[in-house]
Amino acid sequence: MNKHLAGLCHVALWAFLFLSPLTFWRGTGIKFLQYLMYCMQPAMLMVVFYLNYLYLAPKLFVAGKHRYDLLINVVMIIIFGISLHYWTEFANDLFGVRPRFKDTISDVTNILRNCLNFCIFAGGSTALALARKWATAEQKLRESEAAKTEAELRNLRSQINPHFLLNTLNNIYALTAIDQTKAQEAIQQLSKLLRHMLYDNQEPFVALQDEILFLENYVSLMKIRLSQEVDVTFVKNVRDPYQKVAPLLFISLVENAFKHGISPTEHSFVHLTMMEDGTRLCVTIENSYHPKNKQDRSGHGIGLKQVQRRLELAYPGRYDWQKGVSEDNKTYTSQITITL
Repeated sequence: MNKHLAGLCHVALWAFLFLSPLTFWRGTGIKFLQYLMYCMQPAMLMVVFYLNYLYLAPKLFVAGKHRYDLLINVVMIIIFGISLHYWTEFANDLFGVRPRFKDTISDVTNILRNCLNFCIFAGGSTALALARKWATAEQKLRESEAAKTEAELRNLRSQINPHFLLNTLNNIYALTAIDQTKAQEAIQQLSKLLRHMLYDNQEPFVALQDEILFLENYVSLMKIRLSQEVDVTFVKNVRDPYQKVAPLLFISLVENAFKHGISPTEHSFVHLTMMEDGTRLCVTIENSYHPKNKQDRSGHGIGLKQVQRRLELAYPGRYDWQKGVSEDNKTYTSQITITL
């Protein structure tokens, strides 16, 4: 419950109880001193309530010392119940108020009624204290889980950098032996990618247009070393370019598409499509399927595991990832749909 709302509830409760003597004695002409003396009951109720709410319940009941909590409450309630009865009699005699019944049975009844009221307030305050303790513990647990999730996400994002750099530098290294001019262009493209990774990767979410620009730069980098026969497309249909998304979430999939989708001897293609309609983001990557042999162990599938874990942490219960090879074993498709 909001702290301000809880405070208003406390004020309203005690305002009602302290003003109740005026309502009970209206029309009879009550004096200010008489009113103050009749306020002894709500004052005692307040003591019982806050003694339990602020001290007994948190320090004893929550700590498992139920017997001490019960003993203190029983003694306090009996003393307060008897004291309130004789205080009320004293006030009635002082101001000439004659009770309807005056005998032992009525005295015992009044004391029991007072004790019951104190018991209700003691039990209610203990329940509220336990609820507050539970809510605080639940909030701390949520904050701890959120901090743990954020730390794991940061760790996963930091792991993308060396993995990505390793694959990219391998590509540039291959270019240096073939075409130094293209290798220089590749290094320039890499600097743009690193700028995005250095600054934007530190944020939990980035604008969709920044992520698109990053992927475009990566695709341009990959195309430098490819022949003109390789069909590479990147189709974007985005309603809100400022929509926030997790950074560098799809780069590992695009890397795999170029790694397993390009063949030096067979027809090859990589088709990347990104659709966003304000409520959902759908990224589809299709590539010709040319899997590497067992001798090529670069990457070891680390990227895909990171994508899976990051999806679970950043979009729990809000994503669907479909992937697999077509029936003719010629096309691999990976499609991620995220509810924004």
